[in-house]
Amino acid sequence: MTLADQTTRIREGEELDANAIDRYLKAHIPGLEGTPRISQFPGGASNLTYLLEYSGRELVLRRPPFGHKAKSAHDMGREFRILNQLNAGFPYCPKAYVHCTDESVIGAEFYVMERVNGIILRADLPKELNFDADQTRALCKSFIDKFVELHNVDYNACGLGDLGKPEGYVQRQIAGWSDRYEKAMTPDAPAWEPVKAWLKEKMPADHHKPGIVHNDYRFDNVILDPHNPMQIIGVLDWEMTTIGDPLMDLGNTLAYWIEAADPAPVQLMRRQPSNAPGMLTRQEFVDYYAERAGIEIKSFDFYYTYGLFRLAGIVQQIYYRYFHGQTQDKRFAQFVHMNKLLESMSLQVIDKSTL
Repeated sequence: MTLADQTTRIREGEELDANAIDRYLKAHIPGLEGTPRISQFPGGASNLTYLLEYSGRELVLRRPPFGHKAKSAHDMGREFRILNQLNAGFPYCPKAYVHCTDESVIGAEFYVMERVNGIILRADLPKELNFDADQTRALCKSFIDKFVELHNVDYNACGLGDLGKPEGYVQRQIAGWSDRYEKAMTPDAPAWEPVKAWLKEKMPADHHKPGIVHNDYRFDNVILDPHNPMQIIGVLDWEMTTIGDPLMDLGNTLAYWIEAADPAPVQLMRRQPSNAPGMLTRQEFVDYYAERAGIEIKSFDFYYTYGLFRLAGIVQQIYYRYFHGQTQDKRFAQFVHMNKLLESMSLQVIDKSTL
């Protein structure tokens, strides 16, 4: 059994035209031979990711989801540009080769990048890794170290100074996610009004040192070296990357960070092995991040609550597509229940907060 990330059969309704892709790629990437075998990576609920296996070469294709798409999301050209330019300051981005803007090829824009072959951790640590608690803790700290490294990248030197506006970032995020959530509402979804009001009232000032914000930094978006699984060799999924407050990005990451002591309903949302023996708790995560970044974080309640609300917005946008029959992916049927649980978690944080 290999620990490297594996693909599966393409989900129904998400098939690609192999011949059309082959014609386009051979006109833009030299040296491709044969016809590609196409399979799909099982992770991810937003942009779709496929493996293209040519004779002697593997490529990865990314395209937007089928169905309703938020206006500002799924910008293939933007993600392609980030991969190409950020690599100069953060050498964990896969190399991107071609961006297709001709939607007649497969019905949407797409781009193709190199495949970084390695281990991607899903819900649980593979038994084959045989990590003890000390090794798991070291891997967790390495994961945070890479996060701090990303936030300290000189984005101007990478030519990405125009990627986002750090001034007013916090206010725009709260207003923007409130608007996106309302537009994705379904009759069975919670309104989140008390949480939205609290976030608006407690907004902090802009961060004194803005940085590259990944916006989806999780263990299932990093690649481990198959020969040395303690080493991170790649970071994926740059579609929502911008420039802004790194503490907001930390809040995004901690919204996914289900620790061992969380109750059973919360454990059902876990998509990464953040509960494994040796993994840091959310508070330890914040403390270690602050230590490595050389900053003081007095209270993290605002950023964590924001992360939970933003995650609910993403979940609801995906559920909206399922609710209206724009995707048949059965994974999304329960997303409204996840949304309700996230609201409950947010209200518990607010109830205990001293802000």
